[in-house]
Amino acid sequence: MTLAGLRRRGVSSTAINNFIRGLGITRSDNSLISLERLEYYIREELHETAPRAMVVLHPLKVVITNLDKESCIELEAKMRPDKDDTSSYKVPFTNVIYIERSDFRIKDSKDYYGLAPGKSVLLRYAFPIKCTNVIYEKDTENIIEIHAEYDPERKGKPKGVLHWVAQPSSGDEPLKVEVRLFEKLFLSQNPVELEDWLSDFNPHSKEVIQNAYAVPVLGNAVTGDKFQFERLGYFAVDPDSGSEKLIFNRIVTLKDSNLKQGKK
Repeated sequence: MTLAGLRRRGVSSTAINNFIRGLGITRSDNSLISLERLEYYIREELHETAPRAMVVLHPLKVVITNLDKESCIELEAKMRPDKDDTSSYKVPFTNVIYIERSDFRIKDSKDYYGLAPGKSVLLRYAFPIKCTNVIYEKDTENIIEIHAEYDPERKGKPKGVLHWVAQPSSGDEPLKVEVRLFEKLFLSQNPVELEDWLSDFNPHSKEVIQNAYAVPVLGNAVTGDKFQFERLGYFAVDPDSGSEKLIFNRIVTLKDSNLKQGKK
């Protein structure tokens, strides 16, 4: 948690300065400032400035069986869907798309809004799809692909909305990117209070995903560019990026997970 580290992850000087101004002044020598306060100012700025894009971290192949292999429907996705903004980017919709593996399960339930056998979901900016078949790896329970049908008339209105990435054309893989996910370095709020603070390190403070799939527009990103990956968080292009592969650092999640877990 150094200034250099924050800046490399994509935190702006504006967000850091706003955080400092928001702290005010105290006479206490032992005041503890939670990391969530800094994250609040980071999210506040990025919500207003970061364009949206779709990236799938852990891809699960979905074959659209009622769409021809050679067909490619060009759709428009909004860079700022929460505003009256005309800015958009093009996304291809073909007969092979990828969704997050965590957005599919075999057993459905009332509180689950992802895809399941016989169930429909809406693809963000695209069409409703319905799962018609599940293909397993031979002699295992590992799912290798899903078969689905899309509704070109958009008659259905499923509750679940999923982000996705499609093959740009038949046989061509989507844009591959590396994504680095950062979590808190320590498991507790104040490791200084612990007798053995070294044992409090978070073993999952950094996760590297080598082969995430991204929409084509991200192929034009350069070092320092920042985006909101829909449903995933805010990300910035790392200086390690090269012509062969882009690398994105997660700046911050979309919401404070501690609020959901009641840790505050």
